[in-house]
Amino acid sequence: MTTEADGNSLIHLYELGKVFYTEEVETHALSGINLDIRSGEFVSIAGPSGCGKTTLLSILGLLDSPTSGRYLLDDEPVENLSAAQRARIRNEAIGFIFQAFNLIGDLTVYENVELPLTYRGMGASDRKQRVQAALERVGMAHRMNHYPSQLSGGQQQRVAVSRAIVGKPLILLADEPTGNLDSKNGNAVMDLLRELHDEGATICMVTHDPRYADVADRSIHLFDGHIVSEDDAVRAHELEEAGFDLHEHGSA
Repeated sequence: MTTEADGNSLIHLYELGKVFYTEEVETHALSGINLDIRSGEFVSIAGPSGCGKTTLLSILGLLDSPTSGRYLLDDEPVENLSAAQRARIRNEAIGFIFQAFNLIGDLTVYENVELPLTYRGMGASDRKQRVQAALERVGMAHRMNHYPSQLSGGQQQRVAVSRAIVGKPLILLADEPTGNLDSKNGNAVMDLLRELHDEGATICMVTHDPRYADVADRSIHLFDGHIVSEDDAVRAHELEEAGFDLHEHGSA
């Protein structure tokens, strides 16, 4: 893999690393990550707790910065952007879906979905059109005047998906989007993500569940901060459960 992205890469990581420092401990959360995500792909990032999944997603979403390596987003290097530049890109190019939904409790469903567009300075008429379309897409337009506390977990996550897509981002980043849901609602959210992907959305999803990892077109398996396998996260999980040392052998 080269330091430059190929023409089809929306995200290009080259030898990416992340180290957390304390007074006594140096923790290598990510090491030597080389990864390309192309426009229109559905990629899952799987692995056990503490393997670096959420750290990687935070870097992809410009919520954190790598310690080393290169990150190109839509052919533009992002490692050295200012805080204001990073915030603008997060608002315009990246849609976030969190495990805990992260809806604002004293705002209605409509207002929660509208908020990213308000930060853009978009006019009221355009905001209304975008919000209504996004809520209709996830089947929640009939609840637009409700508050998050009046919704089930599955409904809250649908609203969170609506908020993520309302700005028409380049990529959706989903961090354990089914983690707080029962299996029925989890499956429904996964069906929704797959439908969005079928309509052209680029999605990168972190999950610890091999069933959901297998829904993606391509699966990346992390172990101790390293990519140990691609395209067969379920098999890697099975090897790990059987006691096979993925980190030692390098690939499942």
